[in-house]
Amino acid sequence: MKRKEYFLYWSPRVLGILAILFISMFALDAFEPGLTIWQQLGGFLMHLIPSFVLLLVLLIAWKREMLGGIIFLVLGLGLSPIVFTLNYNMNHSVLISLGIIALITLPFAIVGILFIWSARYQRRQ
Repeated sequence: MKRKEYFLYWSPRVLGILAILFISMFALDAFEPGLTIWQQLGGFLMHLIPSFVLLLVLLIAWKREMLGGIIFLVLGLGLSPIVFTLNYNMNHSVLISLGIIALITLPFAIVGILFIWSARYQRRQ
């Protein structure tokens, strides 16, 4: 495998895994003192639902790069206005809201673009 093929194959997968792990870290806020262990675990699993969905999309993209890339791109770009609106209503700062979008939704759009690029490159070869 050439260096470019290797990069195009592995970069969306590794970035997708890292982005999902980053989103999964937000589930740790389910652990609060005063709750039973079962309440905490239930809340933790509920907070991990987006990570499970993203993991399913990553598995689809691993097998069918073009389809997975399109799904990641739609998720990344489609959720950006929603995330922006929710954060802007909380902090009333455009700059902070754009920063949050850059951290949460932009990585998935980039992963989608990389999967699409990889699929197109492999078709040409």
